[in-house]
Amino acid sequence: MLVPAMWWTAENSEWGWHLRLGHVLLALVLFRIIWGFVGSRTARFSQFVKGPSALIDYLRGRWDSKRQIGHSPLGALSVLALLGLMFAQVIMGLFAGDPYDGATGPLNGFVSIGTADFLTDTHEWFWWVVVGMIALHLCAIGYYGFARMDDLISPMVSGEKMVPSEIEGIGKAPGLRAFGALAAAIGIAVWVWLGLPPFG
Repeated sequence: MLVPAMWWTAENSEWGWHLRLGHVLLALVLFRIIWGFVGSRTARFSQFVKGPSALIDYLRGRWDSKRQIGHSPLGALSVLALLGLMFAQVIMGLFAGDPYDGATGPLNGFVSIGTADFLTDTHEWFWWVVVGMIALHLCAIGYYGFARMDDLISPMVSGEKMVPSEIEGIGKAPGLRAFGALAAAIGIAVWVWLGLPPFG
């Protein structure tokens, strides 16, 4: 819901809300990045980001998904691409804008007018790249859920998945670690909102 809300606020010149929601999105993306290093076992980048050989095995049908848990090698690339694109979109928004129309990101003053104009234009059309990746991600989830009868949503929400006894399960990260990751992400987002003091 957050991404469509970002589009609606921009289309209707609700810049105050656009900026607020942008910072919420920044905090969420930062949280997922931090969680990729300190989160539960299957959420960590070190666990699900595979090398080229694993990707080739997967594409050639030599990847036994029933003997694995977590993202497939192709799914891992999709996660990284989606995170990267959304992060890039948010970062461009932080520097974008025109100081004369009141619709500027909090870091606009750190770049030249020409750079801000470039980032503003790119931020506008790059939105469709992000939408395309989100759509592709959702289609992949739907394909696995309906065509291959592999529910990907429930394990992401509950942190639980039935697996053979010899395979290590998802595992849960301590709640304190999740709270710390969220607090760090929100803290960075607030710092950005304030203009990166004392540098701004």
